[in-house]
Amino acid sequence: MQAEVINTGSELLLGLVTNTHLGYLAGELAPCGITVARQVCVPDGPPIREALAAALERADVVFTTGGLGPTTDDITREAAAELLGLPLLPDEEILSGIRERFARRGLPMAERVARQAMVPVGAEVLPNPNGTAPGLYFPPTVLGSRRARHLFLLPGPPRELRPMTQDYVLPKLGTVLPASSRRERRIYRLTGIGESQVEERIGEKLEARGDLEVGYCARPSEVDFRLIGTPGLLDQIEPEIRAVLGEWIYSEGESLEAAIVRLMGDKHLTLATAESCTGGSLAGRITNVPGASEVFLAGYVTYANEAKENILGVPSELLAVHGAVSEPVAAAMAEGARRVSGAKFALSTTGIAGPSGGTENKPVGTVYLGLASAGYPTVVRRCYFPLDRVTFKHMATSAALDLLRRQVLELPLELGGGSSSPRLG
Repeated sequence: MQAEVINTGSELLLGLVTNTHLGYLAGELAPCGITVARQVCVPDGPPIREALAAALERADVVFTTGGLGPTTDDITREAAAELLGLPLLPDEEILSGIRERFARRGLPMAERVARQAMVPVGAEVLPNPNGTAPGLYFPPTVLGSRRARHLFLLPGPPRELRPMTQDYVLPKLGTVLPASSRRERRIYRLTGIGESQVEERIGEKLEARGDLEVGYCARPSEVDFRLIGTPGLLDQIEPEIRAVLGEWIYSEGESLEAAIVRLMGDKHLTLATAESCTGGSLAGRITNVPGASEVFLAGYVTYANEAKENILGVPSELLAVHGAVSEPVAAAMAEGARRVSGAKFALSTTGIAGPSGGTENKPVGTVYLGLASAGYPTVVRRCYFPLDRVTFKHMATSAALDLLRRQVLELPLELGGGSSSPRLG
């Protein structure tokens, strides 16, 4: 089945808000056997009705996002009702819920807020516990002879749209779509390997089968390897995928830092960080993960040489002879962080983010990553990421996290994109 997504809101077209709805909805609909064939973004006002009229004649399922709020430019509900010839009637249960929500927060309720409780006759209400505007579902009986068999009007804020999709939209689709249309989706998240290498190692072979949809999504330092097939098929090929790509796969959905926190938590391991060029980004990624406090003990941002000496105990002679951006200093930073914090593992970063400060031997983009571990020799990995400062930091912290992941799992530490040098801890 083919779907069309209509994103409404002038703020999207003005560049004031990033539109994340298409990626989310397309990813959730694919396992249902629904492909997003078209997406349009329209401003508030009459263009919503025009886009809706066209979509209902083209697609099997239509989704709109936004335009369900209380202000005069929120007209998606009214446009759909007018187009389908459906009267709008107040829903007392919705209105009561809105009033209670305002009362709990101690806020006055403007008169216009009540328009969110207006429901087109024949539409099914999709509850919205995260906001005041409910979603709406229009079944085939009210869509008439149009091609579309299903129409969903969803709120604009992601914190409202996503829970509504999970709790109401997907279950509704599960009851109205034939079981034969459903497919399974599996996404393997990899780091330390490029998408072309994934395709060469196994992607081409799987695509040649003809019964799988194979896809790739590359991001800085990571690749999502996506497979969509009929139920049961993905379980059959799972062992082959693990045999070929296993050492690069860090999860099937969670972020790299979340995978690290989970892995270390399961093994009752602790971690500290010592950062220079990444300025706390590494610690920030780790502490963004719920439950990180069970694993993460301390993070030291030692940007200046004096801080490396005073906080981490890096010998001044190392800094004088080798410079802050060097293998010995990266090792000393990691060892110092582990010693001061008492953590089982410690990661360090020291490098040249640019755009200036590079030399012939240490060009901009050079970074040394140190890993000190109880029971293992200290390891230093030299990497080169000649990119803008923000991307450099992300690549450097990802490489550091992957170095830690490999040590904890006792995988090979020498990978493409950098070199690793073991040192005695």
